[in-house]
Amino acid sequence: MSGKGDTTKKAILEASKHLFAGKGFKDVTMSDICERTGLSRGGLYRHYSSTAEIFRELITDHYSFDERINNRESALLILESTLTAVENEILHKENSLSLAIYEFANTGDNRHVFADIENRAKNRWTRLIEYGISTGEYAEVNAEAVAEMILYYYQGLRMWSKVVDIDSNYAMNYRNNIISVLTGKCPERK
Repeated sequence: MSGKGDTTKKAILEASKHLFAGKGFKDVTMSDICERTGLSRGGLYRHYSSTAEIFRELITDHYSFDERINNRESALLILESTLTAVENEILHKENSLSLAIYEFANTGDNRHVFADIENRAKNRWTRLIEYGISTGEYAEVNAEAVAEMILYYYQGLRMWSKVVDIDSNYAMNYRNNIISVLTGKCPERK
């Protein structure tokens, strides 16, 4: 796809994320996305055939590390910036896709979609952890087990943040616990 096409797709995904976070999955229409992006229906349909297709792409490629690892960026910096993004998502529930994810999971048979998302996320985190171990920035840990812990700890906080008030201590504890497990050091509290 051309550079302009990629830019348009990114704009569609960004606008859609805000719509899905605010309205859930079921209540977002292609017309809503056209209105938010300023695209015509034809312009939108040139890139995506449905809200489900947009949503699948939106939740599939969350927090990619490949380019940063390939550029030999510090594993600790990758971790810290990712945890900052996660903290923000937990603390700002208006930006959370938790409700939309739950609704999407209950429309049709989407188990394969979520199995794929889980597998890809687990592989991304495992790769980052193995990279951090190889650079000496992380302690020797079971990378796959820690990746699972990171994912399910995050998913729990993310879901609960939609139904109870999660204050900054929860998010800070998440961050500090992950850093502690991976580095063997307890970060200082802010």
